[in-house]
Amino acid sequence: MTSERLDQPRDLRRSLRPHYDPEAFGRLSERIARFLGTARFIVYMSVFVAVWVTWNVAAPANLKFDPYPFIFLTLMLSLQASYAAPLILLAQNRQVDRDRIQYEQDRETAERNQAEIEYLTREIAELRMAINEVATRDYLRAELGRLVEELREPSQGR
Repeated sequence: MTSERLDQPRDLRRSLRPHYDPEAFGRLSERIARFLGTARFIVYMSVFVAVWVTWNVAAPANLKFDPYPFIFLTLMLSLQASYAAPLILLAQNRQVDRDRIQYEQDRETAERNQAEIEYLTREIAELRMAINEVATRDYLRAELGRLVEELREPSQGR
């Protein structure tokens, strides 16, 4: 029985299973899914099927490798579809995860912006209230003008 120390990393265990990087596999699947969703892929597949069918219909009998009803072609297309569907789903799941993270970041940014707007609104309200309490230039002129008038009136009456 070996005693394991908690302050030391464990020894790497040998595994019979192959190691793969899920992130690298995900990036590859997204690239494949992106290609499968292009017009170029549809054109390539259409040309491939047309050449396959034309060759197996028009070629001499000894050169035909998949005569009508093209069972091998059907098998190839089924195999391609059986790989394409999970790759597309994996790419969609990764996109959903990215969208969720982006949504969370956008929500946090919006909350921060809202808090800043509320703070600035309170500050503006406080400034408006403070300005209302401060005598303005027009108010001071009017008051000084009124005082001057009051001072002139008694002296004119003497």
